[in-house]
Amino acid sequence: MIPQPKSVIKGKGVVQVTEPEPASFIDASLPREGYILDVGSSGDGVVRVTGGSSEGIFYGMQTFKQLLPPIFLRHSGGVSEGPWQVPVQRISDAPRFAWRGVMLDVARHFMPLPDLLRFIDLAAFHKLNVLHLHLTDDQGWRLPVDKWPRLTEVACWRKRTMLGAVKHDKYEERPHGGFYSEEDLQQVVAFATKRHITVVPEIDMPGHMQAAIAAYPELGNGTRVEVMESWGISTHVLNMSDKTLEFCRDVLDAAHDIFPGQYIGIGGDECPHDEWKASSDVQALMRHLGLPDESALHGWFVGQMADHLRSIGRRAYGWDEILAGGERTPADVLIAAWRGIEPTKIAAQRGFEVVACPDVAAYLDFRQSEEEDEPTPVGTVLTVEDVYAFEPVPAGLTEDERTKVIGAQANVWTEHMESARRVDYMAYPRLCAFAEVAWGKPPDDSSVENFNARLETHVARLDALGVNYRPLSGPRPWDARPDALGKPKTMEARIAKQAKFIADLK
Repeated sequence: MIPQPKSVIKGKGVVQVTEPEPASFIDASLPREGYILDVGSSGDGVVRVTGGSSEGIFYGMQTFKQLLPPIFLRHSGGVSEGPWQVPVQRISDAPRFAWRGVMLDVARHFMPLPDLLRFIDLAAFHKLNVLHLHLTDDQGWRLPVDKWPRLTEVACWRKRTMLGAVKHDKYEERPHGGFYSEEDLQQVVAFATKRHITVVPEIDMPGHMQAAIAAYPELGNGTRVEVMESWGISTHVLNMSDKTLEFCRDVLDAAHDIFPGQYIGIGGDECPHDEWKASSDVQALMRHLGLPDESALHGWFVGQMADHLRSIGRRAYGWDEILAGGERTPADVLIAAWRGIEPTKIAAQRGFEVVACPDVAAYLDFRQSEEEDEPTPVGTVLTVEDVYAFEPVPAGLTEDERTKVIGAQANVWTEHMESARRVDYMAYPRLCAFAEVAWGKPPDDSSVENFNARLETHVARLDALGVNYRPLSGPRPWDARPDALGKPKTMEARIAKQAKFIADLK
């Protein structure tokens, strides 16, 4: 099973299972997300799931599904093939972390609603409970905002799309776009909620905003732009005028009205300061506010957005660059620590709650091997085994600091994932390994060998669910993308630049 339960006590004999869902009960003495799955251990031949809440019952049901043959998971209704014989056993289980997340970038490549719902369903099957939905970026905008209609008229599509890594300067000469209606996103929330997944929307600001500036030039710093067609980081960022701050608050209000969860992402990452340095208006604002430099202005902006979210009953969630604001960074901001392992430790030591999602362990756009047929190979090699070795809580923290690490997250950036089929290939089976890391590895045998043995069985379940996962033996010839060349990196090169990469946090 994946994730492997914490305790499995096997009995003697088997139980004949004829119903797709066992009887369920709530026992408030159990952990909220914990459960006990009893398969006939009392001798009555009955299967029962007892959870600490409806969440615990749900996770017990996911485990029960894995006790049945994979055909049970097929949408054709394999349950009609029963009854099934399931060995007598008693399973006790509960997760290690409260935040077991996966980030999906639908800005670089739009994911149609049915595919997005399927992505959520697969995540829930693996007991993940947070979908961080990256809705906006330089290359596209997917969130409807009534007061700013051009976001879903202009910002939501680009004229062409870069194929492969930036250095190859190659494009697919075809428009790409799409956006979700308010009703679409309400459906996403309802679908996810039924599966005990919280959807956390992210609207990246003040950088990664070229698409919005293309729709509303008055948000920028004087340069007329179109929705970005290449990958990388745009130097075109929001100005800091009152009108722009109003825009940002309107966008956050729109997210608030659709997504009921506690957190709303504000990004805060990769914001070049070139335009701010060259803008007389921005420089005048900095003098008025008494800010010494553009980094301080960035921190001030984050504070403005966090204050607004707090005023409407929400908390800001942003990438670890937010920590560079120092004392200006609001204490209630939740940090997504992505630039290696150190930012998780830095955030926790400074008293911030933090979700560990380091690129070197949890970026699922990174290539999966050195093999030539890996599609559009970028980043370092990140194998299933590498993901399974990820430890979200860094060494060297005090017990109190360790509690600040509320969970872990895998990130699926889609610059090079043009379809749900390609997302499947890049996410699975690595997301299976991550799911067990986030849920908690089995205490009796947390070795990668144990995991790989179970994974060899688990891929039959992925087959039944229709997942286009990367085969354990390696890519197939048709997985290659000779039309979209990548830019591989070595782990040694990535580690060598770490000190410079996070110099803003020192």
